Amino acid sequence: MAVIKFVQNYDDLSTERGYQFRLRSDHCGNGYESTYQANGLSVAGDLLRAAGGMLGGIFGSVGNSTYDIQRAVGGPQHDKALQNAVNEISPLFNQCRRCGQWRCKDVCWNDQKGLCKSCAPFLAEEIASAQATAARDQVYTKAQETDQTQGVNMAVQATATCPHCAAPSGPGKFCAECGGVLAATLKCVSCSAEIPSSAKFCPECGSRPRG
Repeated sequence: MAVIKFVQNYDDLSTERGYQFRLRSDHCGNGYESTYQANGLSVAGDLLRAAGGMLGGIFGSVGNSTYDIQRAVGGPQHDKALQNAVNEISPLFNQCRRCGQWRCKDVCWNDQKGLCKSCAPFLAEEIASAQATAARDQVYTKAQETDQTQGVNMAVQATATCPHCAAPSGPGKFCAECGGVLAATLKCVSCSAEIPSSAKFCPECGSRPRG
């Protein structure tokens, strides 16, 4: 039998009942499934299992599993089924003469250049992709250059959740759920010491803090 080409990216979907394969592009991963090919050995396996159940002994152990029969004598049949699948599916792919990879004709191939799109990309697609990348980078740069913290007191150590009721904290100084102060720490109005916002009294001077 001739060597089997185009088998780097394929899934063997075969069972003891028959053979089927999924062959995929080396680039995009798209692929096609071959036509199901029944395995004649499965019928023999059923017969052997039935005979083994009646006769027992060594003959019965031989019929325990169709897979055992396929493993013993199914190699050439499996290879032939794979070759048939390759012959069926390979016309849907091209092998790039520059990089050697198999590419699907629908997505990964440039008919005008006779090469895969990695070696000879479509200019319109490359321009559109470059424009999208540039636009994303420019949006990020402009966002960095624009002050996103207007009106925000950066000296206040805000928390992601309210320290009093654990509700998610939004913008603002007070919790929308319980009215508690959202800052993790406050300054005592009497001695200016930093104290936890949940504290009822300043641990330094004993004064009652105000939010």
